[in-house]
Amino acid sequence: MELNIQQIMERLPHRYPMLLIDRVLEMEPGKRVVAIKNVTYNEPFFVGHFPHHPVMPGVLIIEAMAQAAAVFSFEDDDEVNPASQKIAYYLVGVDGARFRRPVVPGDQLRIEVDAERISRSMCKYAARALVDDKVVAEAKIMCAIRVLEE
Repeated sequence: MELNIQQIMERLPHRYPMLLIDRVLEMEPGKRVVAIKNVTYNEPFFVGHFPHHPVMPGVLIIEAMAQAAAVFSFEDDDEVNPASQKIAYYLVGVDGARFRRPVVPGDQLRIEVDAERISRSMCKYAARALVDDKVVAEAKIMCAIRVLEE
């Protein structure tokens, strides 16, 4: 299953400048997702990171991985949708993060996320980001699902 930006925004509460997923190429609900982030010079973080040598912050690469995971974690659960604002999906853990090379304007991040464990309150994933088929970042990430009070 593929998703365009409109369909992604139906599933995620994030908006500019924090929405870090542009397209979903593949999705197997509860198991795996492959998403794309087109990195452009217009990104607001490049102004200060770094003006003469723009590099995408690693923490935002991890955030993009978590957003990709959120897109498919609830796909087969009709009762729960992060964009509904009735639940919150928090990044609560990052293990074994490694950054192999800088991500710069013009790169296209391919984000691959495999579910290791998904429950109604906690999810764990193995994620990696690639540029031109080379791993630029990888990590194990954990996300918590919390029901928000009305």
